[in-house]
Amino acid sequence: MIFQLSEILPELPDNWTQIAISLVALAAAAWIADWIASRFLHRLLARVTRRTRSTWDDRIVEHKVIHRLAQVVPALVIFVGIGPALGIADAVAGGANPEPLLLAWTFVRRVAAAWIAVAVVRALAAFLDAVNDIYKEASPLSKSRPIKGYLQVVALIAYLAAGVVVISILAGLSPVVFLSGVGALAAVLMLVFRDTILSLVASVQIASNDMIRIGDWVSVPQASTDGDVIDIALHTVKIQNWDKTISTIPTHKFISESFKNWRGMSESGGRRIKRSLRLDMNTVRFLDEAQIEELSRRELLHDHMHDMRERVERYNAAKAEGNPGVIPEIRRLTNLGTFRVYVQKYLEAHPKTHKEMTVLARQLAPGPQGVPIEVYCFSNDTAWANYEGFQADIFDHLIAVLPEFGLRPFQSPAGTDFTKAMGGGAVSGPAQKAATPVSETSPVGSATRVSNPSPEG
Repeated sequence: MIFQLSEILPELPDNWTQIAISLVALAAAAWIADWIASRFLHRLLARVTRRTRSTWDDRIVEHKVIHRLAQVVPALVIFVGIGPALGIADAVAGGANPEPLLLAWTFVRRVAAAWIAVAVVRALAAFLDAVNDIYKEASPLSKSRPIKGYLQVVALIAYLAAGVVVISILAGLSPVVFLSGVGALAAVLMLVFRDTILSLVASVQIASNDMIRIGDWVSVPQASTDGDVIDIALHTVKIQNWDKTISTIPTHKFISESFKNWRGMSESGGRRIKRSLRLDMNTVRFLDEAQIEELSRRELLHDHMHDMRERVERYNAAKAEGNPGVIPEIRRLTNLGTFRVYVQKYLEAHPKTHKEMTVLARQLAPGPQGVPIEVYCFSNDTAWANYEGFQADIFDHLIAVLPEFGLRPFQSPAGTDFTKAMGGGAVSGPAQKAATPVSETSPVGSATRVSNPSPEG
């Protein structure tokens, strides 16, 4: 019901000045109550919590639970004192028309009650945030069993309930009236809260199956995300990529789509190295006696070469006793096979190789880009920088040792290779002329090898 100002003013009581003074006094009392509750009491509790050894009370103060709950006090003072301030009882007893006062009394009480409901639910939400921080600090299971998503569900339900209560208070109706219409709006609510329902179910499955934890390294190809999990909430999972950007992925995506969790690698203590070194097949050949003697002197191949020579000699001796008119198919050592054994021994002896995991050097199928020798092992250091350094050291050494086995790595021809094939030399220009001595008796432009070139060239 809407009253015009002209209709209200004539009906004001005669003691309106006393009512105005009472309202000012009520406002002052509410302000004093708010100051005592939200400032004085809050500061007092903050000082007390700083002196205690426990941390749970510090988290409650940090999230301003008491401060938000203190906002109930001034609203409660107004809710209780608005009746006496307006003199409702005296107006009714004196026979005056109390309708304007009753209207003001009802409106103020409803607003105060609605404010109390809002303050309580905000304090509850802050308390739930504090509970999450306390759980993360006190429980070692906080990374594998986060409860932030469940607490957010409780907070969401509390906000929905508070919304129903506030509307019912302001409308002057029972909350049951609004709740009875929820059934008719179920389809709309399912549509509006679709992501929340999916995320809630996903959070339960993630927690029960221990799929991801805070601190896990995960890769989500569909979202171009690769990094550490820094937060698991009801609706989203935050991942800090290696370039320090933050990716936010819906929680239910970890149930509906595939992703890779590297936690198993971190917990195992070994990180896999799987990389191939491609060799030129034109350099594969049998070893002669001089090469066998030279390679037998290497520490990693000494025992292997000794055993293999005995086996080959016994096998070939048995073959020699056959038909003298037939050339026997004897066994001979190859530089490629010996190199593969060397790689195996080198990996097994390396101090940074995880000895309890697979250590393997194998030959893959030859192809247009040569014959691959694959290194398959695990580093005992899972840190990214250390792992990459170990992997690089392995292949630096293997590439450098190839000439000792008479092998050459395969690589696609570069521009200098075509220049060589055309007779132009590997490098042209002043640098090449200064680096290559020229004989006085040779044709101009033809380079000859000299044992001791002069500094002047």
